[in-house]
Amino acid sequence: MVTKPADHLAIIHALEQEFTQEKMMPLRQAAEQYVNRRGEADEGLAQHLIRESLARVDEAETYWTGVAARLLLDELYGRQQALRGTPDVYGDFTGHVRRLVEAGLYASWLPDFYSGKDLAEIGQLIDPSRDRLFSYTGLKTLTDRYVATDFSKRQVELPQERWLVIAMTLMRGETEDRIGKIKEAYWALSNLYMTVATPTLANAGKPHGQLSSCFIDTVDDSLQGIYDSNTDIANLSKYGGGIGVYMGKVRARGAAIRGFRGASSGVLPWIKQLNNTAVSVDQLGQRQGAVAVYLDVWHKDILTFLDLKLNNGDERLRAHDIFTGVCLPDLFMEQVEARGDWHLFDPHEVRSVMGWSLEDFYDEKRGDGSFRERYFKCAAHPGISSEKVPAIDIMKRIMRSQLETGVPFMFYRDEVNRMNPNKHEGMIYSSNLCSEIAQNMSATGASQETLEDGMIVSRRTPGDFVVCNLSSINLGKAVPAGVLERLIRIQVRMLDNVIDLNQIPVLQAQVTNARYRGIGLGTFGWHHLLAQEGVQWESDEAVERADELYETIAFHTIRASMELAREKGAYPLCGGSDWQTGAYFEQRDYESGRWAELRESVAEHGVRNGYMMAVAPNSSTSVIAGSTASIDPVFKPFYHEEKKDFKLPVVAPDLDHRTYDIYRRSAYIVDQRWSVRQNAARQRHIDQSISFNLYVPNTIRASVLLDLHLQAWKSGLKSTYYTRSTASDVDECEWCQS
Repeated sequence: MVTKPADHLAIIHALEQEFTQEKMMPLRQAAEQYVNRRGEADEGLAQHLIRESLARVDEAETYWTGVAARLLLDELYGRQQALRGTPDVYGDFTGHVRRLVEAGLYASWLPDFYSGKDLAEIGQLIDPSRDRLFSYTGLKTLTDRYVATDFSKRQVELPQERWLVIAMTLMRGETEDRIGKIKEAYWALSNLYMTVATPTLANAGKPHGQLSSCFIDTVDDSLQGIYDSNTDIANLSKYGGGIGVYMGKVRARGAAIRGFRGASSGVLPWIKQLNNTAVSVDQLGQRQGAVAVYLDVWHKDILTFLDLKLNNGDERLRAHDIFTGVCLPDLFMEQVEARGDWHLFDPHEVRSVMGWSLEDFYDEKRGDGSFRERYFKCAAHPGISSEKVPAIDIMKRIMRSQLETGVPFMFYRDEVNRMNPNKHEGMIYSSNLCSEIAQNMSATGASQETLEDGMIVSRRTPGDFVVCNLSSINLGKAVPAGVLERLIRIQVRMLDNVIDLNQIPVLQAQVTNARYRGIGLGTFGWHHLLAQEGVQWESDEAVERADELYETIAFHTIRASMELAREKGAYPLCGGSDWQTGAYFEQRDYESGRWAELRESVAEHGVRNGYMMAVAPNSSTSVIAGSTASIDPVFKPFYHEEKKDFKLPVVAPDLDHRTYDIYRRSAYIVDQRWSVRQNAARQRHIDQSISFNLYVPNTIRASVLLDLHLQAWKSGLKSTYYTRSTASDVDECEWCQS
């Protein structure tokens, strides 16, 4: 039903049919009071009725999130009716596209790729009833942040149009059955079976902005290289990208410069420069840039680095607006557990004396390998001025910072590189802003300028500048609907097309994107799915479910990429990769009949994407899709979201008497050791990594937090994300005292 804002009684009547007259009585009373006072409703009707009605409703009445969504939806329709001059807001998709192209709000290429006949046919795909799938917070988030607006910030696009324009954008280059593929993509998005990454959601089909989520740069150890990287990071941040930065090659404080000892100021000044860039390049005032800096735990500046975000101490040694991550080899964790010593080195000195870089090696096996062999050579070499520190002291500094600031993120570099399917072509030094991407990296050469025909020409040798192309399955909807195979096939195609469509403002990122064609198919809604299936978080059943489900997702993802390779060609570096040789399947013990058949197909055709799976945080997109974030437990099953002039009840998805017992064991209650076990089970099937948070009270015993980190490392996790601590009392946290 489409109504004008003034038709509030008709709206209420429709809701009475859906939710019963008794439940809608508070809404009717609020509306009648409003009419008596104002005479007629205006565009603030929905917000007013939500506020006034909730004052009359028991806070436990969780159905109100659906009522609020319907009120907001009818208000949105009313605005568009007035703007478009028709009661049928979805009735003229062709005219809608042409108007927004002419106004400069949709991309000018749309009419070039889609004729009037195409647009008319595509417009028939719109199903307005799918607008009713949103919760209030989901609909509000989508319409406030992502639908197209005019230059006065007035919304000019409705939810189903956003989904359809995204589908049209991602399928514009398809040559065979393009409209059929648009139909599949629209089906996946509009049913909330999946979401695309935030930049794709915000920018697809619009004149400006790129489609990828985040990037990873490796900073070269030279003045020109450092400033070149800062410029690249600023350009990416300008268009909405989150940046991971590996600083491990940059020389430490006190290192030599051109042979002069003690001249270097270390990594701190350059990190502070990145901090200022993140604050200054603020995406047209919408939000600050986001930069995570990673450093090796053997780097001489590591102790200063670990204190960067603390709230006390010398402010000249702080950088509060960046995030930190620490790169940890197996040997360090062994020394922590054994309470042994740890050596700190200057990477520039190691290169100068040894002729190779320590960060370029990893242990090929647990307990044995190239990294530890060279680490001990450095520690024993008289020409290298290493510092010796108890390993546990460094770990204490890590945990102190985590409990105070949530960071550093933990990056287990040996496990990452052992499981890297493209180890034949490079090395992975660190992860990205959200710790789920693990792809080959290398520094771009410093720019060299020449004067040619009166023009200054700058040349740089491109390194592997990683690009994250993400989308995620909504487990809470897609699994119960039984659509995983169909969904993943179209999802992989959509992700692969992002690579060809993207206009990344840093050219070496475009080169890397084309070389590896890396994508990151992820998931959210894990706790939602467990609640629907009646599986307790702290159980072997949940661990087994994670193992079984993510193996299924991995199988369909790899097969979809193989099918794309058969259709369009494998990624350029596929030959010799673990995909092509079969080592990828051997490492994960994929031996069943279906895996054997897929392995043979991959050996023959290759795969389209050198990297395929990564589980991102999905905080805002999971809200839009009405599910739970990533693989995290819910914060609480029920709470109030504070708005400027009212409080809105927020509930876990599908919360009722059957699911409450699963949800009540929420983030700061569940035993995190079970969370680690679940994540270890799913990590086996994810070729990249997972944004995995640890939820702990800030009163947690240091020994318990240390045991969590040791368990994560021993279990084969590749990274952990935030250590989220709370100062509030956690009544049921028996595990964190044991």
